[in-house]
Order: sequence, then structure tokens, then C-alpha cells
Amino acid sequence: MPSYDRPTTDRPTTDAAASGAAAPAGSEAAQDADGRAVTEKALFDAFGGIRGTVETVLPGLLFVAIFTVNKDLHISAIAALAVSLVLTAVRLVRRDTVKHAFSGVFGVAFGVVFAMMTGNAKDFYLPGMLYTLGLALAYIITTLAGVPLIGLILGPVFKENLSWRTRNPGRKKAYAKASWAWGLILLAKCAVLFPLYWWADTTQFGWVLVALKLPPFLLALWLTWIFLTKAPAPIDVFAEMEAEEEREKAEREAAKQREVLDAVADDVFGDVAAEAAAEAAERPQGPRHRR
Repeated sequence: MPSYDRPTTDRPTTDAAASGAAAPAGSEAAQDADGRAVTEKALFDAFGGIRGTVETVLPGLLFVAIFTVNKDLHISAIAALAVSLVLTAVRLVRRDTVKHAFSGVFGVAFGVVFAMMTGNAKDFYLPGMLYTLGLALAYIITTLAGVPLIGLILGPVFKENLSWRTRNPGRKKAYAKASWAWGLILLAKCAVLFPLYWWADTTQFGWVLVALKLPPFLLALWLTWIFLTKAPAPIDVFAEMEAEEEREKAEREAAKQREVLDAVADDVFGDVAAEAAAEAAERPQGPRHRR
């Protein structure tokens, strides 16, 4: 099986280009529109879309709202965990993708454990803040290492896996830009939240954190969309592997047919040779002449 991650400069051409025919005037615009649609769908699938965003924001919003009213840590934590479990149960019943809901449940559960252990309601948000800081560093470090994290996340979604690393340098550059955007935006968010964690009271801190939940995420997502729509199209390595498998299958079938034909030819020529030998043996031989 050939490697689909090797460097190459060959790019697939359309039938029109191969035949020298002029492309339709609107074909480039149509391709750009298709590329944008594919990118939007991939980002939607990777980051959960509107529903995944609601599942991420709602538990924290409910926690701070209830705590603002009654200052009861236990009721606020239980309500946040309960709504997160309900959202996950709905996905399970509908047989939808549950990765975003489960990540929300684990995040809320860790927050509840931290807050219950310390008795400080602000600690409900601490696991999420630490996760955000770690994610920001992961985006930056992987980009510096030449393997931007956003490419590792979106590569399978675009069916290109890691082909962008060696076969599609323009796309690798776009992934690097997007990873820098995610890393720096998340670092800026942490630079706001961590001082407030120490200085602000629980209610103020909670509302600021909820307010900062979506805008940085949407900004990073928008920048990712901009970078990827301007990047070269992804190389569908799954289609390449399927084509290679089909070619190998066709070659095996052709080899089997050749073997069958060779066997038939051997049988036919063997029978003909045997008949000729038999006829020669049965043919009467004339007297030998002496000198």
C-alpha cells in the first residue's frame, strides 16, 4: 500500500483542463462556494454547532444565576450538573453524537467536585479555566512543533488526515494561522479570568466568565473559517485509498483471468501436441534405404 503522506507536487486536474477545454465562467465561484460550505460543515461537526454551544454554556449560566439569587453552593452545583446530565440523556435518546455533551458533563462534574471540596463557589469554574489555559498552550506548542493542533482536530473531519503536513503546504500554513489564533485568544481570555478569580467576588466573576464564554470562541472559529476558506482544498486520502484498493483489486482480477487463460491454453496445446504425437506414432513408416 503506497504512502498517502509523502511529498508531491502533483494535483488532480479536471476533465476540462485535461482536454484543453475552457472552464465555465462561474465554475471558480461555484468551487469557492463549495469549499466554503465544506469548511462550514466541518467546523460545525468539529465544534458542535449551536447545540454544542448551548450544552457548553447552559450549565455555567444556570450555576451563576442560581448562586446570584440564593448564594447556595450546593443547589447551584446540583442544578448545573442535573441540566448537563439531561442534555446528555437527550442526545443518547436521539442517538446523536454525544462527545460534546459528555465533555460538558465531565467539566461540570469536575467543577462541582472542586467547589464542594473547597467550599468556594468560584472553584466551580477552576477546572474549566485550567483546561482553557492548557488548551491555549497546546495550540501554541504544537504549532511551534510544526504540527498545529487545529490540523490534528480537523484533518479527519476533512478526510485528509495528516496529508496536509507534507503534501499540502498551503493548508498547513492555514492550520498554523488558525492554531495561533486559538492559542492567543484563549491566552487573552485566561489573562482576564485568572486575576478576577483572585480579586472579584463569586457573583461578579461568574457573570464575567459566562460573558466571555462565547465571544472568544466565536472569534477564533471565524478566523479559522477565514484561513481555511482561503487555503488550498483538502486532499481526500480516504478517496485515494479507496481508488488504490480498487486498482489493486482490478489487478488481482486481471492476474486471475490471465492464470485461467494460461491454464486453458496449456490444456489445449497439450491436447493438440498429444494428438499429433499419437498420429505420428500410428503413421506407417517406409523402408529404410541403404547406401
